[in-house]
Amino acid sequence: MNAIDKLINKIKETNNPTVIGLDPRYEMLPKCVTSKYDQTLEGVAKAIIEYNKALIDSTCDIIPAIKPQIAFYEMFGIPGMEAFRETCQYAKEKGMIVIADIKRGDIGSTAAGYSNAFLGKTPIGDKQEAIYDVDFITVNPYMGTDCVKPFIEDCKKYNKGIFILVKTSNPSSGELQDQKLENGEEVYSQVANLVEKWGEELQGENGYSSVAAVVGATYPEQLEQIRKIAPHTYFLIPGYGAQGGKANDIALGFDVKGLGGIVNASRSLMCAYKSDKWKDQFTEENYAQATRAEAIRMKEELNQAIKK
Repeated sequence: MNAIDKLINKIKETNNPTVIGLDPRYEMLPKCVTSKYDQTLEGVAKAIIEYNKALIDSTCDIIPAIKPQIAFYEMFGIPGMEAFRETCQYAKEKGMIVIADIKRGDIGSTAAGYSNAFLGKTPIGDKQEAIYDVDFITVNPYMGTDCVKPFIEDCKKYNKGIFILVKTSNPSSGELQDQKLENGEEVYSQVANLVEKWGEELQGENGYSSVAAVVGATYPEQLEQIRKIAPHTYFLIPGYGAQGGKANDIALGFDVKGLGGIVNASRSLMCAYKSDKWKDQFTEENYAQATRAEAIRMKEELNQAIKK
C-alpha cells in the first residue's frame, strides 16, 4: 500500500480530515509543563517532548496525522532535533501518520541527502540506516524537476509521500505564485500541472497520488481551481483557524466522495486551553483535554461543510 492510501485509510478510519500541527514555541507551552525542567536547551527539549506526547495521547484515536514543523525544533539545536525525532517516533507508535514540515528544495546529491534523512535511508559502510523515517515531507519545487526527482524516487522505493508547495496560505504568496506566465497561466497553476504529472506513477487505490500538494485555505478560489487542474493530487491545506481559513472555503478542495484533502491546524489545537471557546471549561493542567475537545469540534465542522 502506498503512502497516500495509508493516509486516506486513516482519514476514513477516524472520519476526520485533520492533521494537528505540532509547532511548539517555548512561550506557548503551559507553565505546568515548563516548570518541571531547567531553562536549558536540554530542559526545553524535555518540555516539548512531554507536551507533544500528551497531545498525541489525547488525539491519536480521533486525528489521523501529526505535522511537526521542523523550525521549532531546529532552533533548540541537537536537543531540539532529538525532540523532533522522538515526537515522530512516538506518533507512529500510536498509529498516526507523520507529515514532517521541512520544506526542503535543492538539486542533485543535496536533495538526495535530504531525502535519505527523512524518507529513505542513509548509507553507512555496508548498511543503510533510517534516520527520521517519516511518512511524508513538504517540498519546495521552485528549482524545478531536478529538486523534486530525488524525493519522488524515494517515494517509489520506500512507499513514502511528499506534499509540494503549490499555493501557500501566507499573505505575500501572490508576489510570486500569482504572477502570470506568457501562456496566461499563473505560476501556481503551472506548478499544480507539474505536480499532477510528477505523481502519475504513484497513484494508489483511491485515485490519488503520493506526490501531493500544499494549497492554502486562505485562498478558496485558487483552492477550487487547483482541485480541477489536479484531480489526482491530494491536498495538505494549511491556514484553518488562527490564519482565518473557513470550513466552507476548505470544502472546495474536496471531491464528491469527501476525499482530496487533509486540513492542518496548529495553534488552534495546540493552545486550545487558552482560547475563548475552552478557557472557561479547561484549566492549564487540562491542556490535552482542551485540545481533544477542539479537535472534535473541528472535525464536526469540517465534515458538515464537506458533506454540503
